[in-house]
Amino acid sequence: MLDLRRLILICEFARRGSIAATASSLGYSASAVSQQLAALEREAGAVLIDRTSRSAELTDAGRRLVAHAERILAMVETAESELSAQAATPSGRVVVTAFPTAAVAFAPALARSLRRHEKLALRLRQSRSGRGLREVESGEVDIALVDDWWGRVYGHATLKAFPLLTDPLVLVVPRRHPMADTSTPVDLAALREESWMATPDGEPSRTAVDRLLAEVGGLPPIAWEFEGLGTILSLVAKGIGIAAVPALALAAGVRGVAVREFPGTPIERRLYAVARESSVQRPSVAATLRALHVAARYLAADLGYLSVSRDRDSSLSE
Repeated sequence: MLDLRRLILICEFARRGSIAATASSLGYSASAVSQQLAALEREAGAVLIDRTSRSAELTDAGRRLVAHAERILAMVETAESELSAQAATPSGRVVVTAFPTAAVAFAPALARSLRRHEKLALRLRQSRSGRGLREVESGEVDIALVDDWWGRVYGHATLKAFPLLTDPLVLVVPRRHPMADTSTPVDLAALREESWMATPDGEPSRTAVDRLLAEVGGLPPIAWEFEGLGTILSLVAKGIGIAAVPALALAAGVRGVAVREFPGTPIERRLYAVARESSVQRPSVAATLRALHVAARYLAADLGYLSVSRDRDSSLSE
């Protein structure tokens, strides 16, 4: 009979692509991973890993087993979720990952909502945008907060997305900047030659800023680039320049800036909580998803620029 723990291991190997990366991900030694994969081959009666002196990769039999293993593990998690749902008491640890802006914004309200569940432990991690879906798929985390600037969220068929917020780009200027006066219309063309600060090329928020300014010639040739929206906001507060940032970044609380909405159709992103379909019935995961929706309502009320998504039960789609 195939060992479930070894099935988890070969699925992780399929995702990571090497024995060393698999060992690092799961907290094992490389030799232990290699031994367990060899034991799984004996159980399966087939060669699953093609090993060379420099690399290791799945054989055709290995890929077929991974496909079966993913379905088996999803069914096991569904069974565990249904059984734990009968207890109806959230307990154990829930791991949530979020891109940095969302982690900072959601943490206070999420902690307030969950602290009444005495047997529930929350671990909130930060990860770069784009990694959350992969971490949920792999089982590293239970829920990921992900953003989508392009009107489409990619995911595996076993994932479910719960819309939380719509988050528009807003203009942030120093308090004494002429555009801080709300009676003055926001004129992008007039602002183009200002000292704009933005995240580096390739970052989703930078691409959104480039789209915003495309109609007036884009960002100036010499743009100030900084990692982290918090850094950009602090520099605006010091009067060093101006910026367009997602409104959610303001949840961290920044003094010394004025915020204006852009004219016309806003450029915005949507925020989702994503979990495995097989885990959403677990009381701990269900309670955390509810807490995230409560947190989204608090944030929308506090900031004013955000809007709460009403569709709370959308599946991921291409």
